[in-house]
Amino acid sequence: MAFNGDGPFNKRMRTDGESVGQKNGPYGGFNDYENQPRRRKGEPETPNHVLLMTILNPAYPITVDVIHTICQPYGNVLRIVIFKKNGVQAMVEFDGIEPATRAREGLQGADIYSGCCTLRIEYAKPTKLNVYKNDAESWDFTNPNVGMKEPQNNGSGGGGGSSRPPLLQEPRGFGMNAAPFRGGMNGQMGGPRNSAGALFNSPMPDSNGGLRGGGLVGGGGGPGQGGPFMGGAGGPGGASLQAMGQPQPGIPQQGAVLMVYGLNKDKMNADRIFNLLCLYGNVVRIKFLKTKEGCAMVQMGDALAVERAVANLNNTTFFSCKMQLGYSKQAFLADVQQPYDLPDGTPSFKDYMGNKNNRFINPEMASKNRIQPPSKILHFFNTPPGLDEDQLKQVFIDGGVTEPKSIKLFPSKTERSSSGLLEFNNISEALEGLVIGNHAPIPNPNSKFPFIMKLCFSSSRHIPNKMAE
Repeated sequence: MAFNGDGPFNKRMRTDGESVGQKNGPYGGFNDYENQPRRRKGEPETPNHVLLMTILNPAYPITVDVIHTICQPYGNVLRIVIFKKNGVQAMVEFDGIEPATRAREGLQGADIYSGCCTLRIEYAKPTKLNVYKNDAESWDFTNPNVGMKEPQNNGSGGGGGSSRPPLLQEPRGFGMNAAPFRGGMNGQMGGPRNSAGALFNSPMPDSNGGLRGGGLVGGGGGPGQGGPFMGGAGGPGGASLQAMGQPQPGIPQQGAVLMVYGLNKDKMNADRIFNLLCLYGNVVRIKFLKTKEGCAMVQMGDALAVERAVANLNNTTFFSCKMQLGYSKQAFLADVQQPYDLPDGTPSFKDYMGNKNNRFINPEMASKNRIQPPSKILHFFNTPPGLDEDQLKQVFIDGGVTEPKSIKLFPSKTERSSSGLLEFNNISEALEGLVIGNHAPIPNPNSKFPFIMKLCFSSSRHIPNKMAE
């Protein structure tokens, strides 16, 4: 029986236009990359200068930076698009069929990182990739100004492996042989190269003749190297947890996802969790669980950030609830397309990948952070010059929490900003003040753009009566 075009759409003959998708996708041109037609079994591949890469068992984040690094040795890469509808896939456009063929032959079946992120490569159908923005999941190397956005790192997870040697070492903080990789949220498409000109540092030899990198345990790695979410997060590169004053990782490392229990469901939201956890590492995504009130999952930038958060914040009490932290077995948090609303009307899922309030974006920023447990004294900075105590107190009053009982302004060395200390009655009040006041906008008398006040825990036991000049 032949179909004449009537009847349900899924029973009609597919036209050429329908087969490639005519809806307006995010990249235009061959719009619906994620729904590109699948090649029939046994159908020969037609050589093309655009490759479709499927990353199997993606245990670590796959970004344009990573894809570009492994593809560039085979030829000039023009554009990269990453999509995650059916797992993690990437399209890579070369400047000709010859380099694309070399890359396909050279990378087929290889592991990007040891034991995972295995590549399955085929020729793609599109002949050109259209990129509307340069970020972690799409990049046009012929036009660095597309979208004027800076690259970010996204996470994805899994396990597995290939019999071939891995193409790269694990990113710092994800494994015992972790090594940093370049690129970053507030840098351009790449970071500093090492002395050998390589984009990915090699592991360093250990005393047993093996190889190790600057990971969670051991002291390998260079000072403060790594991308914004994978490396350099939290002080000297390659420093062990013991050297940083943190407990040795007795709990098996499950990745960079943190479980948060016991939150006050009426007081806490994604931004307030971010305000607290950003003191211990980069925050990537936050997701509240609809079936468990007061429970959230947080994807941090690396496993070391999870270690810090658990070591310093577990069993802390604020908003009359005891917060408990644990390790999740999930390797990453997937995007939530339609998050539900929390009691305060804010979304239950937020992505903080490109958030400039993350404090471990690069080695220089990370080195300025001091990892401290909660205390009743908060250090505030990045506030307007000439700020008075009443303005500071009003921030906390407006947020519905107890105002600090004592405030001390530091003598200002410049007229660009101000800083000081806030003392609360106890640690619980300080925690509440931090989740409410951290990143609160403070009006700037000299500009229409406000200052964004930043808070962190102070190592001071009390506020001295007289500050040193």
